[in-house]
Formats: sequence, C-alpha cells, structure tokens
Amino acid sequence: MDKNDILKKLRGKLGDSSEENEKMLREAGEKYAAEGNLDGVNAVGELLLEQMPEDRKKEIERLTHIDGVRIDQYHQKIVDLIEDKKALQALPLAEKLYNKITTEYAHTENAKFVSLRNPFEDNLCQTLFKDDRILNRTPFDFSSYITTYAYLLVETGSNIDAIPVLETAIEYNPVDVAPRFELCEVYKLIRNKRMVIEVSRDTLKVASSPIAIARCYANIGYILTSFADFEDAGVFYTASVMFAPNKGVAFEMQHLSDLKGSPIMRPTQQQLINTMKKYDINFGPDKTVIEVCAQLSSHFLSKKDFPNALQALKMTYNLTRDEHVKELILKIDPNSPMFRPAQDAAPQQ
Repeated sequence: MDKNDILKKLRGKLGDSSEENEKMLREAGEKYAAEGNLDGVNAVGELLLEQMPEDRKKEIERLTHIDGVRIDQYHQKIVDLIEDKKALQALPLAEKLYNKITTEYAHTENAKFVSLRNPFEDNLCQTLFKDDRILNRTPFDFSSYITTYAYLLVETGSNIDAIPVLETAIEYNPVDVAPRFELCEVYKLIRNKRMVIEVSRDTLKVASSPIAIARCYANIGYILTSFADFEDAGVFYTASVMFAPNKGVAFEMQHLSDLKGSPIMRPTQQQLINTMKKYDINFGPDKTVIEVCAQLSSHFLSKKDFPNALQALKMTYNLTRDEHVKELILKIDPNSPMFRPAQDAAPQQ
C-alpha cells in the first residue's frame, strides 16, 4: 500500500471530533513507525498537519521546514547535488540543515532527541545506552542528515571539523553504524591509530550484520598496515573476509602481502583470538545485539506479526547461523533467501 492509498484509508476514518482524529492518527503513526513503513508515517504526518489549528500548524512547519521545504526533501536536494559532483554547492545547504537540527532539536537536561528507525534500533539503543532523560523520537533521520554534512566536510578538506559533527550524529542514533564508519574514515585519513581501533571497537558493540562486522575488522587491518604491524593486520583482514568476503579487502590483503614480502598465512583459531584480545577486540557479533534480535523475534512471533518477526529472525540468523532460526524463517517464508555470505567455520572464544 503506497502513501496515496494510506491517505485514502486514513481519511475514511476521520470524524467530526478533532481530538478523536488526532488520537486515531497518532496510533496509526505509531503502528507504521513500528513496522518501519515510511509512507505510512509520512501520510499520518500530513494528515495531522491538516487537522491542526493554524497557529499550531505554523509552529510545526517552522520546526520541520527550511525555506519552505520539508527537512527530508531539503536533505534530498543535498544528496542530489552530491550525486552531481557539486560538493561545494551542497556544503552550505548541509551546514544550514545541521544548524537547524542542532538548534530546534537540541538535547536538554531532561529530554533527548533520538532518530531510531525501527524496533530493533529502539530496543538496542535503550538496552545499551540507558538514559534517564525522556527520549523524544524525531520525525526525520537526523543521524543520516548530519552524517551527510560530515561527509561533505571531509570531501572539501575539513577532516578535523567533521569529527565533532559525526559525534553529534552518533548522539542522535547511537546504534547507527554509518556515522561511526565515517568517523573511522576520518581517523584513518589523519592516521590516528588509537582512535581507529577505539571507534571500531565501539562500532562492533552495535554492529548487526556480518558486513558491518567485517568492515570493522578491515578498518583495523588498514590502520595496522599503515603502521607496519603487518602480522596483526593480516589477522584482522582474515577475520574480515571470514565474515563477509569483499573485493576491496582482497586488494588490501594483496597490498599487505607485497609490503611484508610474503603471503598472508591463515591464523589458527588461537592466534586469531590472541591477536584480537591484544587490542581488546572480540571476535564475532556482540552478545547483546544477538539477544535483542532474538527477543524481538520471539515478541513478534507471539503477536503473529510475521513481517517484523521475519526481519528479526533474518538478523538473528545472519549473526548466528543457527539452524533452528533458519527453520523458523523457512516456515514463515519458504522462498526466503539467506543473506549471510558463505564462510568457513568461525573460531569460538
């Protein structure tokens, strides 16, 4: 059901009471948000705005628009400029959007704004990053929008300036790996070995896919290579391809072999574990991430919410390769693909 269909359906439920209409729309919005249905959320937002008194409507528009353009559409203009290779033109727009977000949606002593995009992120954030403040869900993906600004700063040569911007992006969504990876790229550019490892370590605590885990290990392999820690770099690159083979990492491994003058030898299970412990890095997905995925799977199955259950089950399977989880997935959707790349047996800690 697309946005127009949802609008038609919701309009059919509107009555004469503005209070009842608002209550119905907010409940629908919560439902669509829980399902990750962006069209539904946007449709509800549009109807809520229509129902509001004029003074309240103007205040909402002030909070959600820049120069008469809704914030998400304004961000899309920036993305379009980036795709057209017009970074210098996109930069002032991105800065304006960043200032709008950090001014109108600033954190306070009692409340914090968060851009959590689905039930998994919501549950993982509240599990890992407990906060006594009230969490206000933002209507837009501010973490992504701010990360775009940081990307433009890097593209235009302001690497150091991008660091606090990315730290702000992480505040709006602590479980989004994208700003964390961008932050790691900045530290790679300025050759800060300690921070590349630290950021990678923190990212592994929220990484919810084999590809994200593999990228963390590859980033550590890269910085260790640049500091001539060749043997340890080889271990991290090997761990990376075990989780998700990647052509770029394969080229980096070849470069490492050329630098050290010998092939990268596959580490034993104990060598891999010992090397990672040296940097206080764990092998494999974080236990809390798996637990949240599994709990969500169970919750949605008990509610017979099969679309959300399937999504949570696939995340669980991709991280664990648990055959029982695979059976559950195939029972719900016999034609469902398994997304985790094929790999050798992973060593256990």
